[in-house]
Amino acid sequence: MSISTHKIGSQGLTASVQGLGTMGMTAMYGTRDDAGSVETVHRAIELGVTMFDTADMYGPFTGEELLGRAVAPYRDRVVLATKFGGLTLDDSGKVVGGPNGRPDYVRRAVEGSLRRLGTDRIDLYYQHRVDPDVPVAETFGALGELVAEGKVRHLGISEASAGTIRAAHAAAPLSAVQTEYSLFTRTVEANGVLDTVRELGIGFVAYAPLGRGFLTGRLRSLDELPENDWRRTAPRFSGENFAHNLALADRVRVIAEKLGITPGQLALAWVLAQGVTAIPGTKRRGYLEENVAAAALTLDADTLNTLGEVIGADEVTGARYYSDGMRAIQE
Repeated sequence: MSISTHKIGSQGLTASVQGLGTMGMTAMYGTRDDAGSVETVHRAIELGVTMFDTADMYGPFTGEELLGRAVAPYRDRVVLATKFGGLTLDDSGKVVGGPNGRPDYVRRAVEGSLRRLGTDRIDLYYQHRVDPDVPVAETFGALGELVAEGKVRHLGISEASAGTIRAAHAAAPLSAVQTEYSLFTRTVEANGVLDTVRELGIGFVAYAPLGRGFLTGRLRSLDELPENDWRRTAPRFSGENFAHNLALADRVRVIAEKLGITPGQLALAWVLAQGVTAIPGTKRRGYLEENVAAAALTLDADTLNTLGEVIGADEVTGARYYSDGMRAIQE
C-alpha cells in the first residue's frame, strides 16, 4: 500500500494526493497522545504521504512543535504546510485578537513557525483566515517577499472567496486554496471557488473531507466522543442536528457496504475524484491506514453521480462552526 503524488497548482509544488491533517493531535479532538501521534506521522511517511498540515493556532503552537519533531528525520521527504493569521497570537500563544493579515504580523508569525517546526523553510504557507481590515494584496505582498527570501516556498489561502483568491493570486502567485470540502460541505462548488482555482491553475486542498467524523460510519452517539472534544457542542453535532445528519451519513454507509469498503474510504474516494488534494486528520495509525487505502480506489461514473446526489446541498443542518468561526469564513 502506497500513495501517489500529483502537482498542486502550477508553481512547482508536488505532494501526495492525500495528506495528513494534524490539528487533532494537539487541539480540539480530545486527549493528546504525542507518542501515538508521532508513530502515525512516521507510518504516513512509510506509506508515501508527503503533505503534512498544521497551523500556529493549533494548541496554540503545540501542533507545529509536535509535527516539527516528528518529521525532523525525514525533513527533505515531506511538504510542511502551516498557517498564520487565523487569530492574533502573542509570543506566549495567548489569543489577543481576530484574523490578522498585517505585514508586520506576517513576518513575526513566519519566524515563530520556522522556529517551532525546526526548519529553515516552510513549503506551503497559508493565510488561515482573511483579515477584513487589511487588503489581501497587502498581506500577499509581504508573503511574496518571504518567498523571495527563501523562508517560504509556496503560498496558499484558506476559506477565502473567489474574489479574494483572485486578488491574492495577483499580488503573489498562489499554489493552493484550502477550504472545507466533503459530501457534507459543498459550498465551494456553488460559490465559484472551485471554478476560480481551476481557471487560475491553483491547487485545491480539502480539509475535513470526512465531515468531521460523520462520514466514517463509526460515530453513532455523542457519548462516544471525549468530554473535551469540541464537536460535543458544535452546531452540526448539537441537538436534533446530530440525528438528522447521522441519517444523511448513513446513506453513504449503505453504498459503501455494497461496494465492500468503509464509508470513510468511499467519502474520501469521492473527494479525490474531484481532482483535489484531501487532508483527513487523525492521530491513530489504524485510521490513517484506512484513509490511505482510499487513494487507490477508482469509483465508476454511476457511483460518483449517485454519491453526488445522495446528500442534497441543503440537507445538512447546522453551521460548520460557532457564530464567531463562521464570521471569519468568506462564503
